[in-house]
Amino acid sequence: MATITAGDFRNGKTFEMDGKVMQVVEFQHVKPGKGAAFVRTKMRNVVTGAVTETSFNPTAKFEEAFVDRKDMEYSYADGDLYYFMDQETYDMVPLNKDVLGDAFRFVKENTICKVLSYKGNVFGLEVPNFMDLVVTKSDPGVKGDTATNVTKPAILETGAEVKVPLFINEGDKIQIDTRTGEYLGRSKG
Repeated sequence: MATITAGDFRNGKTFEMDGKVMQVVEFQHVKPGKGAAFVRTKMRNVVTGAVTETSFNPTAKFEEAFVDRKDMEYSYADGDLYYFMDQETYDMVPLNKDVLGDAFRFVKENTICKVLSYKGNVFGLEVPNFMDLVVTKSDPGVKGDTATNVTKPAILETGAEVKVPLFINEGDKIQIDTRTGEYLGRSKG
């Protein structure tokens, strides 16, 4: 197995610690004026989802945990189970709502996502960074309101609510950054 140090930490990096698989959520290299440098790390237990914050010596060594990332197509939901189709075997894999993550609210049926697993246990989902979605509900912008950076709420075809500029109307197709939930602009094409 490959060994990594805390100095190698990057967002999304997975490693084994005390028999558990952890994923780096945020990290910060800190070099105080006095004393040794350290890496302040916010990490998530990939199985339980529990987030903890710890500081490590940059030379602390860990076994890298190799996470399987498999392309699967989101098919449909049934209660709290969301079904994904394996692109190679065409098997349907049910995932519980609690492993999907916040960005899943921007995913519509037939979207390819990466299902994350470690030693066969699914713990998360990576959705595309950008999604083109249709606005299904939004109040019309007020005529004459030309103030910049004024937004209004809009409901997307997936049911997610986002803030959009006043000129966006129902039926418009817009691009969303799924990592931040921000409106990026009208979709091209």
